[in-house]
Amino acid sequence: MPPASRTIPALLASAAEDAGDRPWLRHEDEVHTFAAAAGRVAGAARVLHEHGAAPGAVVMLTARSTSAHLFAWLAVVSLGALLVPVDPALGVTGIGGLVEQTRPHLLVVDDDLRDTLGEATAAHPPPGGMLALAALDAEAAPGDLPRVTVRPADPAVLIPTSGTTGRSKLVTQTHRAYVMAGEGFPHWMELTADDRLMTSLPLFHINAPAYSVLGSVAARAGLVLLRRFSASGFLDSARRHGATEFNAIGAMLEMLMLQPERPDDADTPLRLCYTGPSPPRERQLEIEARLGLRIVCGYALSESPYGLIWRRGTRPFGTLGSARQHPELGEVNRARVMADGRPVDTGEVGELELSNPTLMLGYHGMPEETAAVLDGGWLRTGDLVRDNGDGTYTFVSRRKEVIRRRGENLAPAEVEAALEEHPEVVEAAVVGVPSELSEEEVKAFVLVRPGAAIEPPALHAWAASRLARFKVPRYIELVEGLPHTPTGRLAKHQLPDGRTAAEWDAEAAP
Repeated sequence: MPPASRTIPALLASAAEDAGDRPWLRHEDEVHTFAAAAGRVAGAARVLHEHGAAPGAVVMLTARSTSAHLFAWLAVVSLGALLVPVDPALGVTGIGGLVEQTRPHLLVVDDDLRDTLGEATAAHPPPGGMLALAALDAEAAPGDLPRVTVRPADPAVLIPTSGTTGRSKLVTQTHRAYVMAGEGFPHWMELTADDRLMTSLPLFHINAPAYSVLGSVAARAGLVLLRRFSASGFLDSARRHGATEFNAIGAMLEMLMLQPERPDDADTPLRLCYTGPSPPRERQLEIEARLGLRIVCGYALSESPYGLIWRRGTRPFGTLGSARQHPELGEVNRARVMADGRPVDTGEVGELELSNPTLMLGYHGMPEETAAVLDGGWLRTGDLVRDNGDGTYTFVSRRKEVIRRRGENLAPAEVEAALEEHPEVVEAAVVGVPSELSEEEVKAFVLVRPGAAIEPPALHAWAASRLARFKVPRYIELVEGLPHTPTGRLAKHQLPDGRTAAEWDAEAAP
């Protein structure tokens, strides 16, 4: 696609023109061709335009993941309006905070959310009112969009950062970023027109729209949109829809592995899965063997969909891979690891920085926060990685999660990885808790496999055999589950704050 036309509506129009009769979107019992989907988008756009959705206008969309939601998503950005996709589960307080920040002209909602949205917008009613998603179901020809000018550098979406309520950081991303992600994904994931890519990830994040939706459009591949992730029904959904690839985040693969093993677990059309961060080598091979597929690992963030990826033909286990590049434009993305204002040496840990054409424009209405992460064409990701010296990088921790214990800094992710190497451990969440000696102590919340007999003292000994002494958790608490954000990341802010009666204290043990 020529650079001047790298916009979301142009990408969809090109697919409708040259692959119009091919089936594209499958959702529950619905099947839409590329042309039919483009027609639904055009029809929705005409209704939205009549209600004031014009270039630069802010439109908030809060709805469950359905085909109608996806058509509305595409319609808003095709009009040059600025979309704010919102998790319906945020509730009155969370949605109200986002309304106050963005002051949308128009709200589009699932009909049963009208009362919630009415309360959330009471202080700042949108001038264009509130539209039910069903009202956008209008007939139109694939190219019958209202005449507006949309440019690649125009902002398309304000992405609320995961798991926040109140004053969220809203990542301002461009049409160019989404389209380049869609163009790159088929190359990174060997996706062709013969594939069907399945996603259960939410449409209010960046992964599903940029990689799954626009990746399938760019490749002319099929797209399977599930309402939500269900570990018990996921493989059956792949069989039903003929899915050959899927995207996973966080604990999704482990949730699949927790399901009772069946002899037909590997008997699906699935051949590839994209996930991040990377599981340990042995665990990855175990997952691949049981599910009968190959896993490709990578890393990206809302601020830059061009991050890191395992390159074709490589298997750098345990790493996030190398800088993602564009299949036609070549080397467009640079990565470096910085500490104290200088690049680190091989094997050292520092903050990952990225420079590419898909960097966000900034955080909406937050110039100071924007300046803190964007500097001279480089994005400070806030993620600490190890430079392996061969162009690959290994995730260590989020910078803001670093725990200071007895004069030493430690990364929770390293402690979590050590605990998760235990065969009875499903997942671990490590946090810092107040210490009577100042700074912090290390506490681990640990989810073990059903029926496991492992106890905290044995887990403590396991960790001590693998970690430096100051990294070994003092407190260990066994839990029946760990909280996650809708995108599958650990929601550590939902864990108990501080000490609890259920924890085991290594220093109090006999």
